[in-house]
Amino acid sequence: MSLLEETSTKLARRAMELIVATGDETIEKRIAEEIGASSPTLQETYLTAMRILKAERRGMLLLEKYAKGDDIPVAQISAQPQDDGGH
Repeated sequence: MSLLEETSTKLARRAMELIVATGDETIEKRIAEEIGASSPTLQETYLTAMRILKAERRGMLLLEKYAKGDDIPVAQISAQPQDDGGH
């Protein structure tokens, strides 16, 4: 893994931890703006890492519902909010 990937993944994981703990969705954008001022390349890689982590979290939450035996109609799955690409 490159320094770029390592750094962006570390930032994204920490940001996700704080978002989950605090419920403050603005953390993602604030970090992106801060790092983007110095490195647009790191900013883009961070935003990609955040999209991956958010998708993973949604998938895990859905798997937990299946594991509990919850009834999950297809319409509810497709009605979930879509990622805006971090912008």
